[in-house]
Amino acid sequence: MISIGILDLQGDVSEHFELSKKALNNMDIEANVLKVKTVADLKKCNGLIISGGESTVIGKLMEKTGINKAIIKQNIPVMGTCAGMVLLATETDYQQPLLGLIPMKVKRNGFGRQKASFEQEIEIFDNQYEGIFIRAPYVEELYDGKILAKINDKMVAVASGKHIATAFHPELTENTMIHEYFIKEVLKCVE
Repeated sequence: MISIGILDLQGDVSEHFELSKKALNNMDIEANVLKVKTVADLKKCNGLIISGGESTVIGKLMEKTGINKAIIKQNIPVMGTCAGMVLLATETDYQQPLLGLIPMKVKRNGFGRQKASFEQEIEIFDNQYEGIFIRAPYVEELYDGKILAKINDKMVAVASGKHIATAFHPELTENTMIHEYFIKEVLKCVE
């Protein structure tokens, strides 16, 4: 039985937890969804979701707990949403801790501050999807991987290898499409 971890240091943890359970149920897959606060918690996981929140704070907490090094060493699929997208990058426009799992440059708060938050329909996986963007970043450059969704010329969802990053918050919708995509990546890695 696989286990999907939700990094529980700061951010939309409970929303990802619930939507992950819903996605697994929709896919008829028996699995565990765990909150990850320590390296020991992470070791139980086959995949990890890093939620929205404040990327600098999450990055510093990952360094303090050693989870950042453990994520890289464990080499499991990681999905990052909003702040999680920033943390998965190899570079960003702000000096902060990064995991460097997706070779990309990310612009933090790329669409503006909190008051510039918005919802917009995007196309992803040949489907329409209601993206919720809150102080959202975007990918300025993707060095290796595929673009999954764009708004105008800005990349808002990308995948590289077994990792996926979105600028928007899928956990704030009822749509499990993004989580199901990630779970399929996790399943490919445990086969």
